[in-house]
Amino acid sequence: MADLAKLMEELSALTVLEAAELVKMLEEKWGVSAAAPVAAVAMPAAAAAAAEPVEEKTEFDVILKDAGPKKIETIKVVRQLTNLGLVEAKQMAETAGAKVLSAVSKEAAADAKAKLEAAGAVVEIA
Repeated sequence: MADLAKLMEELSALTVLEAAELVKMLEEKWGVSAAAPVAAVAMPAAAAAAAEPVEEKTEFDVILKDAGPKKIETIKVVRQLTNLGLVEAKQMAETAGAKVLSAVSKEAAADAKAKLEAAGAVVEIA
């Protein structure tokens, strides 16, 4: 078996060009690469970032995209959900992208969306 201390002394005495030549020779003889695997170094950091808990959204907006074919029914539901007057509810139903409800719970937003869609409206929860 080789004397490792002697081998280390000889390798330490090499110039940078000689060390590069040695690396090439070893790569050819053993069929390996001396390049550091960059992906293996980056993956643990990416996995740690993915493992961080994502805050779940707790407040939702119900947005009326279109009143649909049954505008009167949609206006009635908007009035029921918001306690607006007839004129204000009509204006809201006629305005694309109007917020019917703001900062409500997920359940309240889903309930409002179901009621508005049953009346024929196109609704989005944001």
